[in-house]
Amino acid sequence: MQIPAPELPDLDRLALIVVDVQRGFDDADHWGPRNNPGCEQNIAALLQEWRARGRPVVLVRHDSTQPASPLRPGQPGNAFKDLVAGKADLLVTKHVNSCFHGQPDLDRWLRDRDLAGIVVVGITTNHCCETTARVGANLGHQVVLVLDATHTFDRRAPDGSVVTADELTRVTATNLHAEFATVANTEHLLLAGDALLASDR
Repeated sequence: MQIPAPELPDLDRLALIVVDVQRGFDDADHWGPRNNPGCEQNIAALLQEWRARGRPVVLVRHDSTQPASPLRPGQPGNAFKDLVAGKADLLVTKHVNSCFHGQPDLDRWLRDRDLAGIVVVGITTNHCCETTARVGANLGHQVVLVLDATHTFDRRAPDGSVVTADELTRVTATNLHAEFATVANTEHLLLAGDALLASDR
């Protein structure tokens, strides 16, 4: 989805929230068709940017309580994908969609560090990423959702029709835009970092 360059808040005061980038989401038999094959590459680029600039990084892991879920603790799919390996400032574990309803308390952690808000990336766009953005905004945090650093899966609607992952992504962007979050793409955040570096020279 092509997004015009948005006006971004001060990225140095935002934590990068990496949501549920776990091996279990590679199970296509369980989840069905996905979109955005470049998601992981974009997450990796943002992780590199945040770590290089000394900005805070939060990894979030979904410990599913559903018996058939590949994300259950003790299953190989519960583990993070290799791309998120490395230093993190906080690990949050959760059983529900919102990263603000996990342990430890993400809202309190952000406030204790006088951070202005969050940059949300990860899996899936319309579930844990969108819910985290909504709750974060309701709690008073600035929120940036990096749309092309998320992905989701086709879903069956109540009437039996299939809503594609791309359409769900477009709807999430529409739901959040200008009310709950600034919706951006990876290049917008990387270019903002390059501009900041140039201004410091």
